[in-house]
Amino acid sequence: MSKFTITAKTLFGLEPILAAELEAIGATDIELLTRAVQYQGDQSLLYKSNLCLRTALRILKPIAVFDVHSEEHLYRMVREIDWSQYLTTNQTFAISGTANSRRFTHSKYIALKTKDAIADQFRDRTGIRPDVDNKDPDLWIDVRIADRTCTISLNSSGTTLAKRGYGEQRTAAPINEALAAGIILMMDWDKKSDFIDPMCGSGTFSIEAAMIAGNIPPGRLRHFNFEKWNDFDRLLWKNVRQEALDNMTEVQARIFANDEDSGVVSIAKQNARHAKVEDHIHFSANDFFETGGGKDHGIVILNPPYGERLEQADIDEFYKEIGTHLKHHFEGYEAWIISGNLEALKKVGLKTSRRIALMNGKIPCKLHKYQLYKGSRKTSAGD
Repeated sequence: MSKFTITAKTLFGLEPILAAELEAIGATDIELLTRAVQYQGDQSLLYKSNLCLRTALRILKPIAVFDVHSEEHLYRMVREIDWSQYLTTNQTFAISGTANSRRFTHSKYIALKTKDAIADQFRDRTGIRPDVDNKDPDLWIDVRIADRTCTISLNSSGTTLAKRGYGEQRTAAPINEALAAGIILMMDWDKKSDFIDPMCGSGTFSIEAAMIAGNIPPGRLRHFNFEKWNDFDRLLWKNVRQEALDNMTEVQARIFANDEDSGVVSIAKQNARHAKVEDHIHFSANDFFETGGGKDHGIVILNPPYGERLEQADIDEFYKEIGTHLKHHFEGYEAWIISGNLEALKKVGLKTSRRIALMNGKIPCKLHKYQLYKGSRKTSAGD
């Protein structure tokens, strides 16, 4: 089976984690880019990338790369591609366009010119223009312009891979599933020690932890755009999927998802049920400040409120109380806190052993790791 270039899109800060995932599933010639990782693989690996990668957002198959200097030049170059290889007049298509260029500043116009070029090629050859469907097309085309370089790719995923198929119920400010998985993979968690999610919200951290602990493919509940491609190999896909399901293991860790709001816990429970991991997670309605670590060691992960609706003094005090509670009630644990309120994060008052810059949606965040030593080891302000 011949190899070709594949690009996996991801979130800022997760590129090394995604690269490690790709190496584990057999990718070669791995190259880190900004919010993406490029690699070589065959059709089997393209399918496996969609099914198994936890930190990828979309898997793209580039089909053309060329220099472009105007919108009309873009139109002409796109028309030179033989689109009948990928699309028929009975199928639908959609275009997503992005640009990081002084010459091309309107992504929607780039997408429009690409759409016109494809539709006009079919009209001139067959007299029929294929329809556009921006919700569920048969072929999803990705157009990216960086300075003067244009890359045309086929989006094999369709909607973002962060949509696993379980997050039907959402709480306020839910964390992206790919980001949650990436954070857990950063921890080097042994998948055996306790994993505590004491401000669980929609339950994303706990659900992703359960899937990681059981080697459960994150894409097993959803469909992908490559299943509609003209060259879709149904038998190959069946084999790739079955192999991934056969590699699932028993979840050995105890995973706890708590929240002070019982309604929020019900939402998290329902999402875990949809993800088919409810049996691996212990849910309870408890205030974080009334809980503690149940064993000598483990992981505790917090995504506390960033304080959009609170005075800074109040949110500062809240973060200070988080640090105090962690220090006295989670001895021996590793604590990880992600927050978009960088000033409040400084008030945790514990020594940070790691600081990582991430993006939660459009919010710049910091992920801090705290080693909560047992005994009398001194702690100090982290920033």
